[in-house]
Amino acid sequence: MVLRILEILFPVLSIIAIGTLYGRFRRPDMLAANQLNMDLFVPALVFAALASKDFHVMAYLPLAAAATAVVLGSGLLAWPVARLLGLDWRTFVPPMMFNNTGNMGIPVMVLAFGSQWLPGAVIVFLVEMVLHFSLGLWMLDHKTKLLGLFKQPVIMATILGLVVSLGQIALPAPLQIALKMLGDISIPLMLFALGVRMAGISFADWKIGVIGGILCPLSGAVVAWLWLQAFPLPPMQEALLWVFAVLPPAVLNYLVAERYQQEPARVASIVLIGNSLSVFSLAIVLYLVLPH
Repeated sequence: MVLRILEILFPVLSIIAIGTLYGRFRRPDMLAANQLNMDLFVPALVFAALASKDFHVMAYLPLAAAATAVVLGSGLLAWPVARLLGLDWRTFVPPMMFNNTGNMGIPVMVLAFGSQWLPGAVIVFLVEMVLHFSLGLWMLDHKTKLLGLFKQPVIMATILGLVVSLGQIALPAPLQIALKMLGDISIPLMLFALGVRMAGISFADWKIGVIGGILCPLSGAVVAWLWLQAFPLPPMQEALLWVFAVLPPAVLNYLVAERYQQEPARVASIVLIGNSLSVFSLAIVLYLVLPH
């Protein structure tokens, strides 16, 4: 079992490490690559997963509801901790809520459970992303216009994918292959970009980073456990939820904090240390949810 967990985590961590090393020595400008990923490759991944003939949206609604509960519940648990530590809640709470589903969650879930569960991984990714671009931005700026969410290529791809799925529209096989090939670019590119981004983040405010790195997966796990007591999920969806619940803070938290000047250095430390510590929380959860 230990070897199997290493086989799952090693590809993810090694690509992140390669990105970090390359970022330190070469300092590449990832702006264009990240733009391509968010505008083309990730939307292709989402659309291909949702438009798949094996995807049935109604079957994933309980998982989407559980993922929503984890995001919101983690924020509720983090808020009194922020007050206790004397921190601005807008600095500390969002990273506890919005986790690294895109860069780390999808790759880990696919490697752990197989590509047939990519639609489930995409569902929890969409829940996190939609909440981050709506509630998350509103938390930092109450003047945020939520209609801008629908201009995001990923949201457009989600809507189109759901239309195809619900309408039972059969896409031509060559088009499905092309979309899958484009989507397959997104996962390693997200991991590499995460590594490059981490190379430029310092360990300032490391104490807050350690607290956040521990609280983020812990609060998610607590909420997931409480939710599952009341609303059990099918075994594989439950496994996906557990992995989702213990993921570290998303890098996007740092980018958003930088945009709104919400103590970006502190948020950067939470993100960096949280992602560094995530190997332990992910290893524990994978040990518990993988069949022995």
